[in-house]
Amino acid sequence: MQYIDLSHTFTAQMPVYPGDSEPELVEVDSVEEKGFSHFEIKTGMHVGTHMDAPAHMLQGGKLLSEFDASRFIGRGHLADARGHASITTKSLIGLDINEGDIVLVMTGWYKKFKDNDYFAKYPEITEEFAKEMVNLGVSIVGLDTPSPDTAPFNIHKLLLGKEILIIENLTNLEELLYHKNFEVYALPAKFESEAAPCRVVARV
Repeated sequence: MQYIDLSHTFTAQMPVYPGDSEPELVEVDSVEEKGFSHFEIKTGMHVGTHMDAPAHMLQGGKLLSEFDASRFIGRGHLADARGHASITTKSLIGLDINEGDIVLVMTGWYKKFKDNDYFAKYPEITEEFAKEMVNLGVSIVGLDTPSPDTAPFNIHKLLLGKEILIIENLTNLEELLYHKNFEVYALPAKFESEAAPCRVVARV
C-alpha cells in the first residue's frame, strides 16, 4: 500500500488569487529562545490546496464544518485533461464513476504554481462536464488549477448548488496515472467557514 500526497506545502511565500491577502506563517517563539517553538498563521481560506463548500458562493449554503467527515473520503477517479484548453466529458471516457465517488481532474497546470501566469488562462470546466458530475452524483471534484472557472463563477455555483465540494490547487496528479484503483482522503481543517486548507492524499 502506498500513499501519494496531492497537496502543496503551505508556506508564507505561496501565490494567492489576485486580490486575496498574502498568507502569513511566522515562528513567534523558538526553541533556542524559549525552549519551545510556536508558529502563528494568518491566511485567507482559498490559499494553496483547499476545499470550497456551498457557503462560498451560495447564500444559505452549508459551511465546510457542517459536512460529516465521511464526505471527505471516497473512491477516486483520475480524469486526464492534459493538453486541452477546457475540461470536457472526453476526459471521463473509460471511467466507471459511481454516486459518492471523488473525481480528480489532471491538467498539468500545477507545474505553473509559482509562475506569474498561474492564475491566468488556466483550463476551465465546461458546463457539460459539471452537469455530468451532478448527474453521476459525485461527492467532490478536485483540480490541479486555481479554480474550475472564472467570474461570474457559474460552474462553482452549479457544483456547490448540488453540494459537490470543490478542491483547488492540487499537485502531483500524474503519480496516479498508473493506478486504476485508489482511494482519496481529502480532509479539510474543521474551521467554521466557507472553505479551508486541505491535506489531500491518495491511497493506492
